[in-house]
Amino acid sequence: MKYVRFREQDQVKYGVLRGDQIEVLDGSFLAPGSRPNGEVTALGKVSLLAPVLPGKVVCVGVNYAQHAREMNHALPEDPVLFLKPPSALLDPEAEIERPAMSRRVDYEGELVAVMGRKVREAAEEEALAAVFGYTCGNDVTARDLQQKDGQWTRAKSFDTFCPIGPWVVTDFDPKAAAIRTLLNGEVKQSSNTRHFLNPLPKLLSFISRVMTLNPGDIVMTGTPEGVGPMRSGDRVIVQIEGIGELRNRVK
Repeated sequence: MKYVRFREQDQVKYGVLRGDQIEVLDGSFLAPGSRPNGEVTALGKVSLLAPVLPGKVVCVGVNYAQHAREMNHALPEDPVLFLKPPSALLDPEAEIERPAMSRRVDYEGELVAVMGRKVREAAEEEALAAVFGYTCGNDVTARDLQQKDGQWTRAKSFDTFCPIGPWVVTDFDPKAAAIRTLLNGEVKQSSNTRHFLNPLPKLLSFISRVMTLNPGDIVMTGTPEGVGPMRSGDRVIVQIEGIGELRNRVK
């Protein structure tokens, strides 16, 4: 199943995508008891939005060995966690804005898990079962500010620095999915989630022992090697096998 959040004639709605048709729901697909309201609309007539509005965006750093090497990071003993503010969220096809205070803004394609149930101090199996579905994400980073600050908050938190979408897929196996990032049609990142240093069940369990994960929260699972800068006018695409493509331009 593919679930979408979209705008049609100035109204924000949720739906199930079937081919090129959207079966409209009576509320958020994360809401218990949400069901079709009888309305159907065409995908081509709407604007897709970020599929969820998370209370928090939990990110994982250094979760691929090759990316750790390219960034000169030692392999961490525990998962490395940081947060992006929900204000960084960006819709599919919307423009990533390069802030004036940064001279280098990088793409970081990632698999994103969308939580469907509340979990706290959960075992791995329980934590994984609480995931509603998966989408594509881009952990946009002001690399020069990350290096300057010595911590990641400013570099990761600018408005538009968290594109996600275009939809949430429920029938997806996160253990071995190909992931690629293309910049202006050229493949820059190409890896597979089987290369995670910390598999998703371990990640989610670990996070749940640090902070409660609520429905709608998203977990960005880390980026593979090949990160690099984006310039104004560039087009960046994050592709994940079994999910689809997240496309954005750079302003």
